[in-house]
Amino acid sequence: MLAEVGLGGPLVREVRVWVVTPSFRDVQSFLILRERILSIAKGDANLQRLEFQFVFVDDTAGADVEVDQLAGLDDVHLVDPPFNLGHQRAIVYGIRMMMSRFEDDDVIVTMDSDGEDRPEDLPQLIAPHLTSAAHHPQIVLARRTKREESIKFRLLYTCFRLLFRTLTGTTVRSGNYASYQVRLARRVLQHPYFDLCYSSTLVSLGLDIESVPCPRGTRYAGRSRMNLLRLLMHGIRMLMPFTDRIAVRALAAFTAIFGLGILSAIVVVGIRVFTTAAIPGWTTFTLMSILLMSFVALGNFVVLFAVFSHSRGISLSNLEELNGKPSRGASTTSDRQL
Repeated sequence: MLAEVGLGGPLVREVRVWVVTPSFRDVQSFLILRERILSIAKGDANLQRLEFQFVFVDDTAGADVEVDQLAGLDDVHLVDPPFNLGHQRAIVYGIRMMMSRFEDDDVIVTMDSDGEDRPEDLPQLIAPHLTSAAHHPQIVLARRTKREESIKFRLLYTCFRLLFRTLTGTTVRSGNYASYQVRLARRVLQHPYFDLCYSSTLVSLGLDIESVPCPRGTRYAGRSRMNLLRLLMHGIRMLMPFTDRIAVRALAAFTAIFGLGILSAIVVVGIRVFTTAAIPGWTTFTLMSILLMSFVALGNFVVLFAVFSHSRGISLSNLEELNGKPSRGASTTSDRQL
């Protein structure tokens, strides 16, 4: 498993690559995705010696009858969540439930099953994990460089990115397409933020990340079931792992607004007491508005700080217990190999 082979360039390790993909009635797209990955691996000198295994997370909770088509595929492992989790949480569920079958030097690749995460970009996503170099990134993410979407979606996406940048100070331009070694997954995937949002948690934990520019692909078959409501819910979940940063920025905003209000009040009082200049009526209204806004900002900060403190305490409450276990679900795996 760990034998190194030379391919005329950097040495690579002969490891197993686990492709974890969620699906909601997208079996046909997954079959095309699997064939394309195997075809690309066969034609790439660095990937020919690798063993590819696929973890198919059926997010219909067994309701999709087309899943039976995977019965004859020895390299496909089916994981059935107890109910619909959504594509982000389904990825985490699949990895956790399969963790006991992974080896530390194996590579995990997470991607959507519909073809929008292109198999053509797979070699450059996993290459950094296969070299014998002394240092390589812990996580490799696909950074979106091109999207073929409607004008409405692009406008909403641009507004969301601006809002996200304002609230968190960072920009998430990656989706589910990522790769990392199993040894990292065993350490960090127990973090409860992964229960909220997979993609933004990868960025929020401050790990060593390398971004690879990858254009967005097109769907292989069927149609997308993502609507505006689900997009909004996904956007809110993406913000949750950054609660601490949002709380700090809320404090800064409150301090600035409150300071401006106090300074303005001092100026108005000084003018009234030490001069005979007339004070316009709108000045008092503006001053009161600024002070009111400062107290609203204070209230928002208190709420955010309370939520952050509570969630942080919960997230770390069982750290020692989790750290003592090799993997979550190691003895209660509910997947079945087809």
